[in-house]
Amino acid sequence: MEQNYNNNDELEIDLMEIIRVLWHWAWVIAAAAIGCGLIAFVYSKFFITPTYESTSRIVVLNQSDSDSLTVNDLNLGTQLSNDYKELIRSRDVVETVIEAYRLDMTYEKFVERIKVSSPTNTRIIDITLTDTNPLLAKELVDKLREVAAVKIKDIMAVDAVNLVDEGNVPLEPAAPSVLKWTAIGFMAGAFLSVAVIIVLFLLDDTIKSSEDIEKYLKLSTLGTIPIVASEEDSRKKHRRHRHQSAEDEREEREAREHTKKMAVVDLSDVE
Repeated sequence: MEQNYNNNDELEIDLMEIIRVLWHWAWVIAAAAIGCGLIAFVYSKFFITPTYESTSRIVVLNQSDSDSLTVNDLNLGTQLSNDYKELIRSRDVVETVIEAYRLDMTYEKFVERIKVSSPTNTRIIDITLTDTNPLLAKELVDKLREVAAVKIKDIMAVDAVNLVDEGNVPLEPAAPSVLKWTAIGFMAGAFLSVAVIIVLFLLDDTIKSSEDIEKYLKLSTLGTIPIVASEEDSRKKHRRHRHQSAEDEREEREAREHTKKMAVVDLSDVE
C-alpha cells in the first residue's frame, strides 16, 4: 500500500488506519502475547535448573603503630579493594577450591560463578558464589574465603583478614525469575505479532474499494460493477429454484385432490 506523507492530515489518516488494523487483529496480538508468556513460564519453571547464591563477607586491615586508623589508611584500604578482588578470583585460589572438593570443572567455568564486590567507601568485600545446590554453595564460598584470606596475607603483606559474615544457606533460588521470564515472553509475543501485522499491512498494495482508488490513485470512480455469479452458481441456483417449484406444484396438486375427495364425501352424505 503506497504511503503518502505530504501533509499532517494524510499522516494522521495513515496512523489511524494502522490503529484500526491493529484493533481488528487485537485477538491475534492477545493470543500471541499469552502464548509466548505461557511458553516462557513453563520453560523457566520446569526446564531451567534453579541456582542459589551464598555470600561471605571479609574486611582487610592494615594495623598501624597508632591505636586509631587515619583517613589515609581508610582511603588506601579502599583503593586496594580492587587488588583483593583480583586475588580472590586468581587461578591459584580457585584451583585450590576445585581440588579440595574434587569438582569436575575448569577454572574458567568455576570463576564465572564467583562474584566479588565491595560497598562504596568501605573496605568490606562481599564474595558471592552460585551453585545449583544451596548447601554446596555455602561450603564452596566459605572455602574460597579461607583460601583467599591466606593468599591476600601472603601477597599483600597485610596483618589480618577478618571475617564479617560466613556464607549463608540460601532458601530461595536466585535464578531464574519466573515472573521476569513470563513478562519478557508476554511482551515479546505482543511486539512480534504487532510488527508482523504492521509489515504485512504496509506491504499490501492491493486496491480493495473505491475509497482506496480515490485515496491512493487520486482518481474519481464513475461507478461500480456488482459481482456477477458464475455460471455454475447460476445453474445451482436454477436447480434449487426448479426443485422448489416442483415441490410447490406437488403440494398444490395434493391439496386439489384432497379437496375433490372431500367434495365427493359431502355429495354422498346428501344423497
